[in-house]
Amino acid sequence: MSSLPRSLFLGLCILVLLDIAVLQNLKGSQCRRGGCPKDSICVNKTHCACEDGFITSSGNKYFSDILEICDDVNECVPPIKIFCGMNADCVNTYGSYNCTCITGYTLPSGEKNFPNASMNNCQDINECASSNDTCGQNAECVNENKGYHCTCMEGYALPSGKKKFSDVTRNNCQDVDECQRNSSLCAPHGVCLNTPGSYMCTCKPGFAKRNGDHLMNCVDKNECQNKSLCEPNGICENTVGSYVCKCKPGFAKSRENPAECVEIRFPSWIPPREVHQDFLDHLSSMPSKFKAASAQKSIENFVQDMERLLKISQGMEHLPVEIRLQVATYVLSITEQILRDLAQAMPNGGAVFHTRNGTELSLNITDKPVGKAEIGRSHAKMTLDWSLALTPGSSEPAIVGLFSTYDMEKLLAQAPLVLEPEEQARLQEVNEAPVKGGAPVLLSAVSTAFLSNQDTAHLSSPVTFAFAHSKTPRLEPGQEVICAFWQHDNGSGHWATTGCRVVGTNESSTTCSCNHLSSFAILVAHYDVEDWTLSVITKVGLGVSLVCLLLCIFTFLLCRSIQGSRTTIHLHLCLCLFVGSTVFLAGSANPGQGQVGLRCRLVAGLLHYCFLAAFCWMCLEGLELYFLVVRVFPGPGLRTRWLCLLGYGTPALIVAISAAVYSQGYGRPRYCWLSLKNGFIWSFLGPITLIIAFNAFIFVVTIWKLTQKFSEINPDMKKLKKARMLTFTAIAQLCILGCTWIFGLFLFGPQSQVLVYIFTILNCFQGCFLFLLHCLLNKKVREEYRRWACIVTKSKYNEFSTSTTSQSQSRALRPSLESGM
Repeated sequence: MSSLPRSLFLGLCILVLLDIAVLQNLKGSQCRRGGCPKDSICVNKTHCACEDGFITSSGNKYFSDILEICDDVNECVPPIKIFCGMNADCVNTYGSYNCTCITGYTLPSGEKNFPNASMNNCQDINECASSNDTCGQNAECVNENKGYHCTCMEGYALPSGKKKFSDVTRNNCQDVDECQRNSSLCAPHGVCLNTPGSYMCTCKPGFAKRNGDHLMNCVDKNECQNKSLCEPNGICENTVGSYVCKCKPGFAKSRENPAECVEIRFPSWIPPREVHQDFLDHLSSMPSKFKAASAQKSIENFVQDMERLLKISQGMEHLPVEIRLQVATYVLSITEQILRDLAQAMPNGGAVFHTRNGTELSLNITDKPVGKAEIGRSHAKMTLDWSLALTPGSSEPAIVGLFSTYDMEKLLAQAPLVLEPEEQARLQEVNEAPVKGGAPVLLSAVSTAFLSNQDTAHLSSPVTFAFAHSKTPRLEPGQEVICAFWQHDNGSGHWATTGCRVVGTNESSTTCSCNHLSSFAILVAHYDVEDWTLSVITKVGLGVSLVCLLLCIFTFLLCRSIQGSRTTIHLHLCLCLFVGSTVFLAGSANPGQGQVGLRCRLVAGLLHYCFLAAFCWMCLEGLELYFLVVRVFPGPGLRTRWLCLLGYGTPALIVAISAAVYSQGYGRPRYCWLSLKNGFIWSFLGPITLIIAFNAFIFVVTIWKLTQKFSEINPDMKKLKKARMLTFTAIAQLCILGCTWIFGLFLFGPQSQVLVYIFTILNCFQGCFLFLLHCLLNKKVREEYRRWACIVTKSKYNEFSTSTTSQSQSRALRPSLESGM
């Protein structure tokens, strides 16, 4: 068994060797027959060789095995890697290779391939030259190595902000507005205008391009070369970008046509016949000096002439007020108008003109009005924004002026003052009475303010004035320092305060703020607050009332026939009214000029107590009537000590509580009485309203009970008549006091004059009414008065009889004495 496999293995080895020998023999025989594999050649009878560009897989060039294959050699990769030069690539071919220009490059001949690096002549292809529409509209093609890119032309840009794009499909070039991007392109004298893809500059009016210069080089044009521009009364002056017409001396810009110069004249005026002729003669001679050699000389002449004119006007102080106010209004109007016209010819800068007698003029002129303007001298100073002096639509210099004089005082004497509604309402609130404008007194120089801009009725920002006082103001009650201006009114005028307010004041000066311009002054205004008729009625009425109350007090103390609880009540009622009326007459007016001091608060508290006490005693009289008539079992009334405790203790408690809750409620700016603030007045009105209502109820019940008792079969007529008399007396007393204070609610405010007069009369004559009611209409009191009169008359008669008897006896004894001697 072992020998068999061994013999098989030897047999197989012999077969393999035989096959190899056969194949070797076949190869040799094939080369000899010219049968080498593809891409190879037979180099001898037994071997083949791969052609150029090919190699066997084993790397041998020669081979004898017929099964060997020649593979293509890639000359473009290592280790061979043929280098074709710059801008070219090696391209492998079957059995060989080619050099080819890379994309974007080509040979001058137009061919793409060349055999080796020595033949390399690859040049960049200019894609931008092949077509004019490579990048599209408003764009430029930019050639570059290996290709190109597109950019927007100058004056255009992509909305995204990118500088480049690849081809025409990406084109979104849009026009750039250079004028908006750079506002200084055509500055300072040119105007930029955008054009498609660019811009252009045009010169502003008054500027022109120099010959041969770029469009942006705009220079000033001398318009004054045209001699007729400002003729006949003006002189042309060239300015940067324009020109101005300066009027000749004696001429000024027309208000209707600012480009025209007209002669400076006074406005037309028909003077009253009463005006002195020398005043009119001097006035008519002034315009002839307006054509002086210089503007400064013309203004000096006008200031001096105005001072002489005002000196002459002082001789007209005896003329009626209406005539003087017409003259003053005309003088103030021409001052403002003529000074504004004359100042137009002045050069830029500040100027001050003043005379020996104190008349002053301050001017400030500039063609670059910026910031604040401050002018003035010793009489007055003015501060304002320069922008207020600019005339809309005009290139003229801005003018600010202030003319001040003390010589207007006699012309303006007794000039009326018209208060604005808001100021009058404020004064009425402070003075708690109707206020009328009194005759004001000048406290400063009259200052006329003017600007080149004539529209000064409503200024966009306020003007501040500081006025020096000509004398130290000594203010009395009803007077105050105010800022006033002269309001023109149909040829005449008056002082007014609308739009002006006092910012601060002291003994030497006052500062004001106004939202318009005119002629201004500081006045001491005396307001007619007090009604002299009411004052006389009050003083006379309270004086008579006090006498009557005093008579009532003596009557109730001395008249024995009427003594009782009701008389005690009447006595204390009259005492309260007497003290209250005396305090009211002596100290109800507040001397503090708007400031509530301790004295005024004490007076207000005392008045509060006295009048409340009077009503409390009146309430106690109602209780006495109740005990007398209404009560089922009549008995004695309240004792005197209880009456005093209720009559004086109740008002004291009310006043104490009121003072503890709101002590500032005692006293007002004008009167020493209860304040209206926080409803404090109801600490008085509330209690008296309750007392009046309570007494009214008691009296209604009393009358009803009396009516029932009169209807009984056998009434006690004597007692009923007495009760009826007492009831109606008490009711009359309630009406007297109650009605007085119902009207008194309107006493301390600017209310109806009728109500004020009614209250004044009722309040002032309360004592008279009580004397008439409780004394003169009382039968027992009248009888007591007759008895007193008889006693007085009898006493005088006895004195007279005694003196007569003694005289007769002396005459009888005289002869006997003489004879005895």
